[in-house]
Amino acid sequence: MKALVCVKRVIDYNVRIRVKSDKSGVETDNVKMSMNPFDEIAVEEAVRMKEKSQIQEIIILSIGTDKSQETIRSGLAMGGDRGILVKTDKEQLEPLTVGKIIKAVSEKEKPDLIILGKQAIDDDCNQTGQMLAALLNWPQATFASKIEVKEKSLEVTREVDEGLETIEVNVPAIVTCDLRLNEPRYASLPNIMKAKKKPI
Repeated sequence: MKALVCVKRVIDYNVRIRVKSDKSGVETDNVKMSMNPFDEIAVEEAVRMKEKSQIQEIIILSIGTDKSQETIRSGLAMGGDRGILVKTDKEQLEPLTVGKIIKAVSEKEKPDLIILGKQAIDDDCNQTGQMLAALLNWPQATFASKIEVKEKSLEVTREVDEGLETIEVNVPAIVTCDLRLNEPRYASLPNIMKAKKKPI
């Protein structure tokens, strides 16, 4: 199986947000940026699947400016194999636009699994995974807190308002990750150095 993991560059969750003086948005100049925490969980889950030989290749995809390469490198240091950066001039894109870009990339790369965080902490939209599933006409498992790989399907335990729900989806599929799915690893220094040589 091949996995496409989508990651977003956001203001680090430890940073106190400041509104711009003209009230047009939040201040991003000289502010620490990092990978969206839900996307870190998605990368970690793909790496764990690869360690169990359930996935052969992990592609880290990010959409944004040149600075998004840092976010891709973080994913590569965690265990991704190669990265794809779709360059844009805009810092913020609508979820439907992001879904259409991911669809175009997936039609070229032909992944068996697309894993994303359930939402980004900057806009909290929680829409991209669902829109992407509709665009590709693939089954989706949102808010995943446990994933088990079967022969040609995934058994996903998802967090819903009433508690937990377990569903089975055929592959190719889209999974969006919730907080309790796993604890992302810290990239070791040797892996950070190796990530610098991996192709984007």
